[in-house]
Amino acid sequence: MSEADTTERGLVKALSQRDLLVLAFGAMIGWGWIVLSGQWIDEGGPLGAISAFVIGGVLVVFVAVIYGELASAMPFVGGEHVYSHRALGPLGSFICTWAISFGYVSVAAFEAVALPSALAYVVPGFNAVELWSIAGDPVYATWVLVGAGGAAAMTYVNYVGIRPAAQFQAVVTLVIALAGVVLVIGAVTGGQPSPDPPVIAGAAGIFGVVLATPFMFVGFDVIPQAAEEADVPTRSLGTIIVVAVLLATLFYIAVIWGSSRALPGAQLVESPLPAAAAMEALYDSATVGQLMALAGIAGILTSWNAFIIGGSRAIFAMAESGMLPSFLAKTHPEYNTPHTAIVLIGVSSVLAPLFGEGMLGWIVNAGGLGIVLAWLFVCVSFLVLRRREPGMDRPFKVPAGYATGGVALVLSAFFVFLYLPGGPSALVWPYEWLMVLLWALLGVGLFALSPRGRDLL
Repeated sequence: MSEADTTERGLVKALSQRDLLVLAFGAMIGWGWIVLSGQWIDEGGPLGAISAFVIGGVLVVFVAVIYGELASAMPFVGGEHVYSHRALGPLGSFICTWAISFGYVSVAAFEAVALPSALAYVVPGFNAVELWSIAGDPVYATWVLVGAGGAAAMTYVNYVGIRPAAQFQAVVTLVIALAGVVLVIGAVTGGQPSPDPPVIAGAAGIFGVVLATPFMFVGFDVIPQAAEEADVPTRSLGTIIVVAVLLATLFYIAVIWGSSRALPGAQLVESPLPAAAAMEALYDSATVGQLMALAGIAGILTSWNAFIIGGSRAIFAMAESGMLPSFLAKTHPEYNTPHTAIVLIGVSSVLAPLFGEGMLGWIVNAGGLGIVLAWLFVCVSFLVLRRREPGMDRPFKVPAGYATGGVALVLSAFFVFLYLPGGPSALVWPYEWLMVLLWALLGVGLFALSPRGRDLL
């Protein structure tokens, strides 16, 4: 490998435009669509749910274009860490990056529980050998073995190089895309307009679906984390982020439309995997329905892979800046990956299945707060840098910067509010808030012991 292929931090510039697009799209299209599509249709009506995702996609695009400008101006590993450090200093940067790291690590752990949960739908008798129960949910040995084995495999894929991880992402994302195409074909040839009255629910139903949409788009922010490993013109980083969000929006709309033409929303919501039930009904084949379930498993793997990439780069950047232990800033001498940070995330994923299926909701909710809090800090950083450094080279420049940044800031603050007490998606005590509290305390301790932390404190 030539020096031109390696950055000054020992990372490899190996990601093409296609790799970045697939990385972000696969991160956003995880497991949620196959289990929640029935709820969306039942709550908002078919056209109401589609309208909600159009609205949600537009809202997220405002935040995405902010990321696009910052990523093109500062295409360095760590993404949010770089932007917030330049705008807000070490303390603001630590809070921002530690929050996004929590979100990424939590998603990786979530997938280790989601994988056996999905297999339990596809494989008869999968739940075997109950070990114990947590919060009323049994923990099975098969879940622990599959979840831990999947975590080990995904950690290995990322450990041995960014290129193998990108190739894996491309193959698995293709499976998801093909499943979506098959669903739409079945809806066109064998479906019929939804019998659900009304086709468009009232404002409350549509707004209920809108509340869920921002968190179905989490993952576009993985691109800035890996920007230094991208072998593309910096201006294209912003374009790729926005295109990835638009493609995810179209995918969700297609799933909602196709599923609504297969079964009524009330019937879909009764299925543990509504998209798979819709596919089974459209083709009158349980086997075809199971193929859709396998596409959902593919979604687990693409999201898992992307968030290991994003989380390890965020932790690596923090360690390199002296905000975390220095061993986390090391790159592998052969594979040129932040291997110690990757292993750290892998270990957390291996442990997650030990807490059972109830862990799914706790992790995604608690981690979601970390992600949207980081969005808020990024929007603040954008506005600060627009004012403080107007002459900064911005290959991808957001039009009407202050207005766009202001809208993104308000939307990000709204996303954060959703998780707080009194919000529609408020975290619950003890499990979810306890996870947030423990992560915050861990961050305070590590920051206080780090070189940068000692300088500030």
